Amino acid sequence: MRKLGFFVLALAVVLLPLVQARGPYRLQAITQFNLVADNGDVRTVTCQYCHVNPNGGAPWNAFGNQLRANFKGNIGEALYETLKAMKDSDGDGYADVLEVFAGTLPGDANSKPLVTAQFLMQSLEKAGGVDIYKPK
Repeated sequence: MRKLGFFVLALAVVLLPLVQARGPYRLQAITQFNLVADNGDVRTVTCQYCHVNPNGGAPWNAFGNQLRANFKGNIGEALYETLKAMKDSDGDGYADVLEVFAGTLPGDANSKPLVTAQFLMQSLEKAGGVDIYKPK
């Protein structure tokens, strides 16, 4: 029984940093994506911006893989560089930055804006362009 208790404690020590890490990344995305209060004055961002699974963890979707490729120790910079690249990670015809601007998921081809990419690009440029997503 003592071995089981030790195993559980060791597992918790190993996994705790992984669980805690997700929170700061999500908070950075909320701030950087300029998300506004939705349900009960709480700003949220779904794990599915970057992950296939709604609860996060591996595997990552196409946008998450782009983000991971740009990650060099600073999540804010990685988010910005990923959006600045103007790639369409999920191949749905909308650049990742346009999907974030529209509030859809850049890593899910089934989640796409209801307006044209041209309209979104014009709106994004009027709002300040990709630089509205620069880390603060």
